[in-house]
Amino acid sequence: MKRRTFLASLAAGASASVLSGCGKGTSNTQSRDSLGELLPTRTLGRTGEQVTMLGIGGFHLGWTSEKDAQEIIEAALEGGIRFFDSAEGYQDGESERRYGRFLTPKFREHVFLMTKTQAKDAKTAREHLEGSLRRMKTDYLDLWQLHSLRDPEDVDARLEEGVLDVVMKAKEEGKVRYIGITGHSNPEAHLRILERTADSDPFDTCQMPVNAIDPSYHSFTEQVIPELQKRNIGLLAMKTLADGRFFGMKTVLNRGVIWTSEDPAIPTRISIRDALHFAWSLPVSVLITGAENASLVREKIDLAKTFSGISAEQRAELVTRLADLADGQVEYFKRPIDA
Repeated sequence: MKRRTFLASLAAGASASVLSGCGKGTSNTQSRDSLGELLPTRTLGRTGEQVTMLGIGGFHLGWTSEKDAQEIIEAALEGGIRFFDSAEGYQDGESERRYGRFLTPKFREHVFLMTKTQAKDAKTAREHLEGSLRRMKTDYLDLWQLHSLRDPEDVDARLEEGVLDVVMKAKEEGKVRYIGITGHSNPEAHLRILERTADSDPFDTCQMPVNAIDPSYHSFTEQVIPELQKRNIGLLAMKTLADGRFFGMKTVLNRGVIWTSEDPAIPTRISIRDALHFAWSLPVSVLITGAENASLVREKIDLAKTFSGISAEQRAELVTRLADLADGQVEYFKRPIDA
C-alpha cells in the first residue's frame, strides 16, 4: 500500500508543511458562564464563535446506556465543555433524543449544539432537519453539517441532488446558524466540495480525522488544512485515537472484539496525552471525543486543562514514532488509495 509520507517532506525542508509550520495551534481563551468555568475556548473559524477546545461526540452517547449518557452530559457540563456533537443517523436518532432529554431542556442557551445529515437528496435532507430539531427539542441548530462525504463522486451526487441547497435554505430561515462538512474516508472528498463551492464559499466548518498517524498515509491534515486556513473555515478534529484503535483493539457493540494488534500505539508508542496534545497543537477549534462513561470524559477534560502547546519538532517526532502503523489497519476508516 503506497503511503504519502510526511517525513519525506520534512527531510526536504518543505516550509509549506502544515505540521512543521504550525505553532501551538489555535490560541486558547479562558472564560466563564453561569454554569461555571469553561474549558479554554478557541475561535471557530470565520464564525467568530468561541467554542470549548473539547466537545462531546454523539455516536458513543447514543449506544451507551441511558444512565451513562446522562452522566456523560452532566460531567461534560460540570467540567466546562459546551460543545455537543450528534448526527441524525446515530442509532436511528437515539443520540439526538438523549440530548433532547438530558441537555436542551435546561442547558440549551449555554451550549453549542450541532448535528449532521447523511442525506443523498433534497427531500431526505429536509426530513432529517425537521426530525433532528424535534428529537433534540430545539428550534434551531448552531451547526448542521453534510455528513460522511465518502469520495468525489459522492460529493458530486449530493450536490446534483440539491442537498446543499436545502442546507443553505435552512441557514437563511434561521433554523441553522452555521453549516459545514464532515468525512473520514477520503480527503479528496473534502477538496472536491471545497473546489465545487469555491464561488459561494458557504461552509463555516469542516470535521475530519486529526491524529499522529494521519500524516503518513492519505493525509487529511496535510491536504485539507491548508485549504481550510485559506478560507478561515473552523476545523473540528475527530478520530484522534483512530476510533479506539490506538489502543490496539476495536470493539463493536453486540459483536465484541473485531480487531486486535500486538503493537498498539497506546501505551507502546505514545500516551493518550501525547495523542490529544498532538491534535490540539494544530489549528483545531474543537477536538470531538467519544466517551462511553463519565470517567472517560473527565480524563479528557484533565488533558485539555494541561495543554500548553508542543513544538513542531515534537510533533514530527510523534509522527515518526507511529509512521509504520500507517498501513490502513489502525486508520481503518480511510478508503484505500491506488498503489
